[in-house]
Amino acid sequence: METKFVGIDVSKLTLDFDCLPVSAAQQFANDSVGIAALVALLQDSGVERIVIEATGGYETATASALAVAKLPVVVVNPKQVRDFAKAMGHFAKTDKLDAKVLALFGERMKPALRALPDEAQRALADVLNRRLQLVTMRAQEKARLAMVTVVARKDVEQHIAWLDKRIAKLETDLADRLKKSPVWCHKAALLESTPGVGEVTTFSLLADLPELGTLNRQKISALVGVAPFPDDSGKRQGKRYIRGGRAEVRCVLYMATLSAITHNPPIKAMYERLTKAGKPFKLAMTACMRKLLTILNAILKNNQPWKIQPTS
Repeated sequence: METKFVGIDVSKLTLDFDCLPVSAAQQFANDSVGIAALVALLQDSGVERIVIEATGGYETATASALAVAKLPVVVVNPKQVRDFAKAMGHFAKTDKLDAKVLALFGERMKPALRALPDEAQRALADVLNRRLQLVTMRAQEKARLAMVTVVARKDVEQHIAWLDKRIAKLETDLADRLKKSPVWCHKAALLESTPGVGEVTTFSLLADLPELGTLNRQKISALVGVAPFPDDSGKRQGKRYIRGGRAEVRCVLYMATLSAITHNPPIKAMYERLTKAGKPFKLAMTACMRKLLTILNAILKNNQPWKIQPTS
């Protein structure tokens, strides 16, 4: 079987496989036996790209097994693949067809290969995501206090107190995980040397943005989703806008920037300059978020703390 580009459509129970330039559709179980058979099929096949969609965690075991076998696997955004399929005129959608579209996406687009998170990093991300879920739940409960009846108020207050304890425990767990890794400890210390950047921002960057410090400022900004896209046509110059990227990182970066426009001199100066020039709040904040991200990227790239004032 000639296999150069592979698409694997992942569901809870199955892995649908197809490849190019010669199609050879197959289906494997999404379990240890099925994954092992898939790895054996692709081992020493000369494959150039194996494309898998992110499916909320169902793809993790397969992608990890392929990466351990040193096969060129890349996990891609499902929306990007769906837009590609529509552009190619493929509107039908089944698991078998999706696998073929993924293989075609790999052949035509050749998505960049990136190192997958290791087990420790995935665990850090899982704990961080659970903390975010509880923080969201707590905010909802606090909002209910304004309209809850007297009968239910005590129960809501008790739930908020319980959530406070669970969130504190998860934050302790996050800190402990960082302390166990000298590399993470060093990176955390570098990031937290920046005014406006606290523990939660640091946790999120280390867990959800492992590329920080390895890419240039343009690529890291695009990866997070703070690089503005033009919207021009002919003589019309539309407003630039941001879209895509890693929303969870963008959220914590926004909160860090809110602090930085008060406590971080370069970010504060930039924000004041933009607002004095009449720029809208959202535009000024996005520009400052991009600036702060660029600074943090340079800090890790140069392996120097904030006081050195990195410029690259």
